[in-house]
Amino acid sequence: MRNLSFTSILLAAGLAFASPTVAQTTAAEPAAAVAPAAPAEPPAAAKVADPTVDAKGMPLTRPAPGVGQPVDRGISLQPQVTPTGEEAHWFHNTILLPLITIISVFVLLLLVYVIIRYRRAANPTPSRTSHNTAIEIVWTLAPVLILVAIAIPSIKLLAAQFKPAPKNAVTLKAIGNQWFWSYEYPDHGGIQLTANMLKEGDQVGKGQRYRTDADGPRLLATDQRVVLPVGVPIRLVTTATDVIHSWAIPAFWIKLDAIPGRLNETSFIIPKEGVYFGQCSELCGARHAFMPIAVEAVSQAKFAQWVAAKGGTMPGAAAEPASTTAMGNDQGDATANGAMEAAPTVAATATPAPSNKPATANPAGAGNTGN
Repeated sequence: MRNLSFTSILLAAGLAFASPTVAQTTAAEPAAAVAPAAPAEPPAAAKVADPTVDAKGMPLTRPAPGVGQPVDRGISLQPQVTPTGEEAHWFHNTILLPLITIISVFVLLLLVYVIIRYRRAANPTPSRTSHNTAIEIVWTLAPVLILVAIAIPSIKLLAAQFKPAPKNAVTLKAIGNQWFWSYEYPDHGGIQLTANMLKEGDQVGKGQRYRTDADGPRLLATDQRVVLPVGVPIRLVTTATDVIHSWAIPAFWIKLDAIPGRLNETSFIIPKEGVYFGQCSELCGARHAFMPIAVEAVSQAKFAQWVAAKGGTMPGAAAEPASTTAMGNDQGDATANGAMEAAPTVAATATPAPSNKPATANPAGAGNTGN
């Protein structure tokens, strides 16, 4: 009995020492089995490169000589690229110019004839005729017929210029400021741009962006081009923040006033790719001459890529998170001339060349600071 009790005590002591290990092992195994795996981080969204500029921020599309820009010693209208512009060009060259030439030559010859025929030496006794029914009918009906001939194509052209844009049009809002242009794409995620004139290389400090031949002609090149798709109706909406400006692209046959507190609208279609230039066409202050406009027309696929590079979205596409929709938009402090300093929009990882920074880094603003 005594031995049995001693054996029972030893057995109980052994179980007491062994039980914590067994309990810990048993308890740990289910915990390890049911522990959820850590969620994998979502892959970072790949940045979309701007298809209109290279890694250094320089434009890839160079202006074509004589297209979309003035030419030296040119006296005629610029070659038109929009359907409305082509119609207006035909109206000018085929109807207005020949008609005014004929009238001017006729009046000149009539004056010369009257001076010679009815001078005092050739006609000492002047006629006292006060009425001539046939002549009065002619000089009344002839102007009426001329005006009717002009009015028919003129009214047709006027209606085409102000024809409302269809629902699938790309909306561009141009805002005039003293003295630069800012732009919005309200249908594409609220993309915002600020365009300033580029100075010449000898007019900027070291490391600042200056104009090159790839940018465009002197006084017309900008640090931000307005990008629009070809073959799609464009709805242009203009307004201003200070005084009256005018958004004008001669090759598009577009000249629309930008008035503070008012929205003006017109529409057009660009059928071919290229770079087209214009200027503010309303006297708006001391630096009125330094408000150029540069439009780059691209394919619809390239336009969609450009919109993505600017952080916007195509109509009907899912909206991006708020943290990414502002990527590529110009947001910055005011520059010396009142323009906003644009944030870099190039998505490429290459470092810009120090001698000519990306197109949006132009602290000189409208290109006339210090004048």
